[in-house]
Amino acid sequence: EVQLQASGGGLVQAGGSLSLACAASEISFDDYAIGWFRQAPGKGREGVSCISRSDGTTYYHDSVRGRFTISSDDAKRTVYLQMNNLKPEDTATYYCAAHAVFCSIQVSEIDYWGQGTQVTVSS
Repeated sequence: EVQLQASGGGLVQAGGSLSLACAASEISFDDYAIGWFRQAPGKGREGVSCISRSDGTTYYHDSVRGRFTISSDDAKRTVYLQMNNLKPEDTATYYCAAHAVFCSIQVSEIDYWGQGTQVTVSS
């Protein structure tokens, strides 16, 4: 059974940093792009960032570009999302997700979802 285990959420003040981790098991790590979506209360789920393992390309939502950095550790089969200069509008439940080969920011196209981890940014 494919598992994506998300961790690292928490409560932080505006301007602070958090790092999320998504550990993948029972999945061919090289064959999937791993990324992060988020969903704020009352809003739809949106793609935040993604890294394609096949060619190393990355994607960032305009609202996080320059503040968030996605990376992967092949040995640990883990993708990280370093979030700096956090803003209250970053508050959401963050989900890691896997899509075959290339990044996708379409919720309907995601092959596997991890459980959510809460990120709360206070002003």
